[in-house]
Amino acid sequence: MLVELVIAVILGLLFLGIHRKVIARVQGRPGPPVWQEILHTLKFSFKETWVPKTASRLLYVGIVIVAIGIWTAALYVVLAGGSILILFGIYMLHKMVEHGVGLSPGSPYAKFGGIRSVISASSEIPLFAVIGGIYFFTGSLMISDLVAYQAINGPILISILPAGIAMYMVILSKMHYGPFSIVESKEIVSGYQTEHFGVWRAGLQIGDAIKTFVLLYAFILIFIGQMNPVLMLVAMLVLLVSLSFVCAVSPMLSPYDSVTVQMVAICILVIWLGVLVVIA
Repeated sequence: MLVELVIAVILGLLFLGIHRKVIARVQGRPGPPVWQEILHTLKFSFKETWVPKTASRLLYVGIVIVAIGIWTAALYVVLAGGSILILFGIYMLHKMVEHGVGLSPGSPYAKFGGIRSVISASSEIPLFAVIGGIYFFTGSLMISDLVAYQAINGPILISILPAGIAMYMVILSKMHYGPFSIVESKEIVSGYQTEHFGVWRAGLQIGDAIKTFVLLYAFILIFIGQMNPVLMLVAMLVLLVSLSFVCAVSPMLSPYDSVTVQMVAICILVIWLGVLVVIA
């Protein structure tokens, strides 16, 4: 598990670097090198670190450990072929990280990012469409069962495309510089992470790296199935580049517009689930 965790961190940081590079190239900029996020994490790890005077020390430090811990647990669930209910439950716990990191330093800038994490809760509702669609179609919510099902019947992505789109939106809402990334909008400096620096920022970077790896890997496993490592990496890169392209050509929405767009999508997904129930 330790080896897989190290691989997930390194690949996750590379994916974040590729994400920035693709956005820059689509927008006609050279962009940073793809290993920039690895360099950032190393840089923060060796910078002088302390806790702001206005911070709640226990929450300020503890929430960084929580961020790494919950996504390490999510990685274990995916690798073990566990239930997507547990995986999505961990995803929803990440809201606690955004809120806690934003509120813990006592800074008004970070506080705005933390408060926006509550507004962005609508991004979690499409998870229910994913769960419902997958269960109605396959009769199971275990990742291992979904992989086995697709080994016999082929990928389920096309068969339950609305569920795939729902999870795509879920991942998009957690990508940096995306249309739904209201918790880190630049008009509030660096969003909920504004006051975390030094080794604490490095910890948050590691948490983001594991999160990115887990979400990309889980999407491929759930909707396409297991592949050999090379093909899996290629599939994850294709998914990442598509997300980066959407981020590059889409403006960051205001908090209220972000909720409106996602609620419209949710209504469509609910109608689709209703049709599934009627047919069943």
